Amino acid sequence: MTGNVAELEVPVGRSCPFAPPADYERLREQAPINKVRLAGGGEAWWVSGYEEARAVLADGRFSSDKRKDGFPLYTLDAATLRQLRSQPPLMLGMDGAEHSAARRRVIGEFTVKRLAALRPRIQDIVDHFIDDLLAADRRPADLVQALSLPVPSLVICELLGVPYADHDFFQSRTTMMVSRTSAEGRRQAFAELRAYLDDLVTRKESEPGDDLLSRQTARQRQEGAPDHAGLVSLAFLLLTAGHETTANMISLGVAGLLTHPEQLAAIRADPSRTPMAVEELLRYFTIADGVTSRLATEDVEIGGVRIRAGEGVIVSMLSANWDPAAFQDPGELDVGRGARHHVAFGFGPHQCLGQNLARMELQIVFDTLFRRVPTLRLAAPAEDLPYKTDAVIYGLHELPVTW
Repeated sequence: MTGNVAELEVPVGRSCPFAPPADYERLREQAPINKVRLAGGGEAWWVSGYEEARAVLADGRFSSDKRKDGFPLYTLDAATLRQLRSQPPLMLGMDGAEHSAARRRVIGEFTVKRLAALRPRIQDIVDHFIDDLLAADRRPADLVQALSLPVPSLVICELLGVPYADHDFFQSRTTMMVSRTSAEGRRQAFAELRAYLDDLVTRKESEPGDDLLSRQTARQRQEGAPDHAGLVSLAFLLLTAGHETTANMISLGVAGLLTHPEQLAAIRADPSRTPMAVEELLRYFTIADGVTSRLATEDVEIGGVRIRAGEGVIVSMLSANWDPAAFQDPGELDVGRGARHHVAFGFGPHQCLGQNLARMELQIVFDTLFRRVPTLRLAAPAEDLPYKTDAVIYGLHELPVTW
């Protein structure tokens, strides 16, 4: 089977706050693997079936190295691509032994024990911003600005050792970087954020503290292998991945629960169900959709389709998470589903390093917010929420709420 080029150009913007683009279902019903046209020119394989998505993401014959010719970076223009390739690769863009070594060096920062030690501080952060929300007593309030953005901002600042006074700067730059609306704006944000982190790592090297970057600097010195540029790339990855994604999931998760009151009632009655509710919300929204692109390094057969060496592959995690073969009635939000096998964090060797930190933040936010503000409700119809139609990381621009 070779597949036909579908009448679809990607990326596809979402047209509803609570559902994938209609083209996703149509393409998946046609076949779990299709060829699509890329907005910047060329073609790539579009993987929309759940089993096929996991097969690609777990197969070492598909490269994550974005510097390779033919890699389907369909969300970037040529100038931004050149800028990206001029920098040391992020961990997400490494393969094989290089990736394994880089991941081993930092994975200790995300162990169950270390994350458990962070829980009280995250709880304090969440309580602080809810205190401010209630004290201001402005109704309606924008929950994006009041809670969704500042909570993960402060958490990632403390984890990396970034002065919180700088959070407005990196918050604005990460937002620009995941927007598809301005190529020049993305390039400028990329350059400014890397320059900031370069300076931050330099400060950690001379004045270490009790934070992830300082510990990584000390480790490199002990091993006799200082890698300043590598630390800047690591900081860049963790800052961008750990902030924008969690912030958008907080907003969407609150909106999803408020528009499904029976589901919200279930976790209010029994907070032990919140962890499974978080998994279902992650599956349902899958905010980072087509970021898992790959390049075949040799001929591979997936789902009966032969993908040839040098061909690009884009895994739609959103479509995979709405595959009825894996999730019955996927369009229904069901906090009791037990959807932990979703692929919202990816799958295989590149599965999100900070996924359990994100889970913990979401659980604490949802439990605390709905316990402390039991009358919370949307201040605008759900269909009128200003959501991001054309963004690498999907979310809401605003979330007006009252109580």
